[in-house]
Amino acid sequence: MLRIIDARTGVPVDAAPARRGLIRVEAHAPGFDTGALRVLLITDVLVRALELGGTPVWAVLHGDRDQPELRAGAAALGVRPLEDSREVGHGLGEKQVIHVVAEGGVTPDGVRVAVAPVHAESPAPLTGADPVALRLALLTPRRDRPVRLDTAALTEAHDTLARWRRAVADWARHPSRPIPDDVRTELRGAWEDDLDVPGVLRLLDRVETAPDILDGARFETYAYADRLLGLDLTRDLGSLA
Repeated sequence: MLRIIDARTGVPVDAAPARRGLIRVEAHAPGFDTGALRVLLITDVLVRALELGGTPVWAVLHGDRDQPELRAGAAALGVRPLEDSREVGHGLGEKQVIHVVAEGGVTPDGVRVAVAPVHAESPAPLTGADPVALRLALLTPRRDRPVRLDTAALTEAHDTLARWRRAVADWARHPSRPIPDDVRTELRGAWEDDLDVPGVLRLLDRVETAPDILDGARFETYAYADRLLGLDLTRDLGSLA
């Protein structure tokens, strides 16, 4: 079961207190900048984690300005569309509301997930960058730690993404094998422990070269983890001779 630390209290709470009960996730992004994109990205991963656990989610966006730019930037990063809070209202019987907010920003009532700021080398980091590599760079640190988004970070993310996609395409040529039970348990344990995405990434690093895991199981592990990460790791399937 996914548990997250409520930024109001510092205490872990169940993200979905009622089995199969609807959870409303509200992303608060008052304007367009890289920090706001990180808020939407963490919202996207939170929604994915809840859905992987079988929880229905209603995700909405609160924002006062720059909505077209913000939505376009989020879409480039692979963030699934959020409904406009001004149009949907409240009251669908949700069991809990979770607010994803920028650290030091709005402080709505209810469970809050705080997202640390982004210190970007460029005021327009989406320009000329691989948006999926940017997604990985923003996901690599814990969400409560600031991100330094510079050329080195983007290059490292791009190289990791390219390596993993090549490996996944190669592993796909081997007979499929189930994800080892201990690996599946560790994967879910990471993302269900306060949405520990860096823990998921570290596990993928180990699985990539673990001598006791068959290539078919590596493929299934990466494909399963990508349902949370949204990095399109299977994009190059069939591209290898």
